[in-house]
Amino acid sequence: MHFNPYGGAAAQVAAALVNASTCAAAELLTLIRTEGMTLTSLTEEEATETAIWAQRLRPVFEETDPATRADLVNTLLDDSACRPYISRHDGLPPHLHYASENAGSVSRIRAYTAGGLAHLVCDAPDRIGHCASPGCATVYVDTSRNGRRRFCSTRCATRVHVAQHRDRQRV
Repeated sequence: MHFNPYGGAAAQVAAALVNASTCAAAELLTLIRTEGMTLTSLTEEEATETAIWAQRLRPVFEETDPATRADLVNTLLDDSACRPYISRHDGLPPHLHYASENAGSVSRIRAYTAGGLAHLVCDAPDRIGHCASPGCATVYVDTSRNGRRRFCSTRCATRVHVAQHRDRQRV
């Protein structure tokens, strides 16, 4: 499923940050770029701030009540000081950003991820979640065709289904 740039790539960056096991600047910068956000640099201090922000993003993925999820995202939007800017960079035509081109990396990450989650919560609230496998803390944005994703990976799904099968066999 395709989302607008903020509900797609930005929400994917939010999920990737939540799932990141490190806060080393080089690794986070690579992760952010891999998920589609254009960011030129990230210091170790900014990486630490980004990791703290990622902890604040997690409850959005774990919340199942739509009203509470919307409230959580509104708080993130408020705290990130998101507001639209028409941006012109890298030879691209004018396009919408939620942080100024001159904003620092952490401000841009906060605005980008909060804006992405806001679009996702408004456009496709059932496409955000966390793995249903007991003990797995991975979050995701469901881009599957049918929108019925429950697990972060085939590995987690298989583990749960095999355990359920074995339980049925014991009875």
